[in-house]
Amino acid sequence: MTRASLEKQPHEVASMFDDVAANYDLTNDVISLGQSRFWRKAVAAAVDARPGQKVLDLAAGTATSSLPFAATGAYVVPCDFSIGMLREGKKRHAHLPFTAGDATKLPFRDETFDAVTISFGLRNVQDTDQALRELYRVTKPGGRVVICEFSQPTWKPFRTVYMEYLMRALPPVASTVASNPDAYVYLAESVRAWPDQPALAARLQQAGWSKVAWRNLTGGVVALHRGTRPRSR
Repeated sequence: MTRASLEKQPHEVASMFDDVAANYDLTNDVISLGQSRFWRKAVAAAVDARPGQKVLDLAAGTATSSLPFAATGAYVVPCDFSIGMLREGKKRHAHLPFTAGDATKLPFRDETFDAVTISFGLRNVQDTDQALRELYRVTKPGGRVVICEFSQPTWKPFRTVYMEYLMRALPPVASTVASNPDAYVYLAESVRAWPDQPALAARLQQAGWSKVAWRNLTGGVVALHRGTRPRSR
C-alpha cells in the first residue's frame, strides 16, 4: 500500500462510489460473507430511533441503512456525497428525503437531529476530525452519535488472516459482482490505514462528544462507537 493510493480527492472518491452504486449493496453482502446485515441491525439498535425523532444517516448510499430508522416512525434523512448513490437510492425508496452533502460541511442547521450516524463512510472522508465536529454541530444537546466502521480485530492470529483476506481475496471476490473492482482495492487499503478502536474514541472526545464507548462486532472486524452531545459545555 502506498500513501498516494489513499490520497484521493473528494471528487475522485465520489466518482468511485458513483461507479459501484448499482451493485453496492449486493457486493457488500458478498464480501462481508453476510455479516453486513448483522452490522446494520446492531447500528439500528444502538441508534434507538423513535417516532417523531430526526435522524441523520450520513454516507447513507442507497439508503439501505436508513430503512430501519424510518420503520420506527422517525424522520430519517439519508445524506451522501455520491450523486450516483443518491440517484440509485431514490429509484428504490422515492419517499425518503435524499440529500447531497459533504461530511465536512453539512447542509443542515445547528442542533437539528436527535441522532446522527455514519456506517462505513467516515474513513472515506478527507478530514475525519472536521466531520466529527460537523456531526456534533448538527446534533441537539443530549443527542447521540453512532459510528459503525471497520476496525482492528482483537485476536492477533485472526487479525493476520483478516488483513490477508482484505488485500488478496477481497478484490478478486469483488470483481465477480462489482462494476469497478479497483474501488474495492482502495477500500481495502483504507481499512488497513484506519485508526484502531481507542484512537477513534479519542478523536470523538476531542470533537466534543462525551460518554464515548465502543463495542466490537465480529471479533473487532467492525467497531460500533457511540457518544453523546452534552446538554451544556
